[in-house]
Amino acid sequence: MATAAVTLYHCSVFIWYVFLTYLFFTISTKDQPDGVFLYGGLWKYLTILNVVLQTGFYAICFVADLLMSVPGVKLVNYIVSCRDLVFSVLAFPASTFVFLAFWALYSYDRQLVYPDGLDKIIPLWLNHAVHTAVFPLAVLEMVTSPHRYPPKKKGLLLLGLCSVCYLSWVLWIYFADGKWVYPFLGLLSPFEFIMFSFSSNVLAGSVYIAGEAFNHLLWGEREYKKRTN
Repeated sequence: MATAAVTLYHCSVFIWYVFLTYLFFTISTKDQPDGVFLYGGLWKYLTILNVVLQTGFYAICFVADLLMSVPGVKLVNYIVSCRDLVFSVLAFPASTFVFLAFWALYSYDRQLVYPDGLDKIIPLWLNHAVHTAVFPLAVLEMVTSPHRYPPKKKGLLLLGLCSVCYLSWVLWIYFADGKWVYPFLGLLSPFEFIMFSFSSNVLAGSVYIAGEAFNHLLWGEREYKKRTN
């Protein structure tokens, strides 16, 4: 059964992500850099998709907490299973991948992933909110709540399918608009693009496996059952 503190935490983080989502979708694009927020709008950026994903995930967490506090609700097992699947396959891997990939590319050459012009419409704190804070929040979620991971093959397969879907979306935008979602992709040869895509999927898979191991280290199967029954 979820404690009052965990329920309050999930509610607070949910409100935080709703706030971030609202800010991004109300950003003034009057002084936007060339090529930013055009075809596909905000929906072409993994960062934005992750913020929306986290908003939905913490909404599920909050609902699950409320249901677990009410005895005899049959729907609770389904909601908790949904929460665990979304966290293990999407919420934790996406937040960690965004954090690692963004700051690695930013440190190498920020123009390749985050042009200077974005500083005019996205304040520094908001940049850190969606590219930095997402990772510790994902780790804190794992620390505060036990999550049951699916079988490794199933989890990696679902994660791979989601990765392919996003890659297909990026390619669709390029062929439809003639511009890459991320400028650095235009510097890669076809072979380098394939290798980058492969490496990204390997990184995402490694994050998934690391998350599963960390979750098991924290909770274990016996502790999971005790905390969720």
